[in-house]
Amino acid sequence: MHDQQAPTGSGNGTLRINLFAGMADFSGCRSVEIEWSGGTVGDLRSRLAARIPAIEALLNRSAVAIAGAYAQDAADVPCGAEVAIIPPVSGG
Repeated sequence: MHDQQAPTGSGNGTLRINLFAGMADFSGCRSVEIEWSGGTVGDLRSRLAARIPAIEALLNRSAVAIAGAYAQDAADVPCGAEVAIIPPVSGG
């Protein structure tokens, strides 16, 4: 069920992206699934911005984690990877 993920690596499948803090507030959801056949973090940002335009400005300033590690825009995002979008936070 929802605990199972598609295998990582090449191929077509879905990618579940977990959204946190303000990103979840702006999008109206805590996670989103997209069809994914592989690509980079930069590609992922573009796809998410096209799908949820309200998050584009925040998305460009947010960190992306793949399998628990922060990733740069050139990093590969394989199908079935655990992905999180973490917006910048402020506080005191």
